Amino acid sequence: MKKVVFLVFIICFLLSFPGPVISGPDSNSDDWTPDYWTGNVNVFIGVKALDEDDWEPVEIQDEIGVLADFRKKSWPISIAVDFLASWDDQGAIFLPGIGTVGLEAEAKSRELDLGVRKIWDYSPNMHPYFGGGMGLVWAELEGRTTGNRVSDDDTGIGLWIGAGIYLTLYNHFNLGFDFRWSKAEVTLYGVDREAGGYQAGVLLGYHW
Repeated sequence: MKKVVFLVFIICFLLSFPGPVISGPDSNSDDWTPDYWTGNVNVFIGVKALDEDDWEPVEIQDEIGVLADFRKKSWPISIAVDFLASWDDQGAIFLPGIGTVGLEAEAKSRELDLGVRKIWDYSPNMHPYFGGGMGLVWAELEGRTTGNRVSDDDTGIGLWIGAGIYLTLYNHFNLGFDFRWSKAEVTLYGVDREAGGYQAGVLLGYHW
């Protein structure tokens, strides 16, 4: 846990360096007016790849989510709040301590990622970014047979790091890509498993 907190501190320190200067409010302005706040709310549609040794054959999962960030225009970094949900179901799966479970196996994960995001405004339309922080990850692994159902779930705290780029069209509409990696350990059926993974997808959203 101390290593995770240290890594989050390093990420926040690196992102605190300013990028291109953006004019902010003058001394006579009200800092709380909407004109001096900016942010994004994007829908994420993609995939999540988990550790094959822990999750086969449900290690490649469909994923959707919402990525949000906001800041005052005078701040060098944005506050990031992201939520992601993934799932997959396949045929029989072998669970250590349980045995082979069929006729169907289903895996799910949920991530609430909190942290910071640095967005570089290199042009009015193109915005690359990098961010990271701490994540709360929930995972479930379920097996079903004709007369039996077994399920186990757990929650872990870990780390996430992400980067991407989006284009802002007509001043408000975002279109882009997001890539991220997360790490959080959970215990399912008495076995420690990595519930984070590599994630990639497209972004569709709104900028203000």
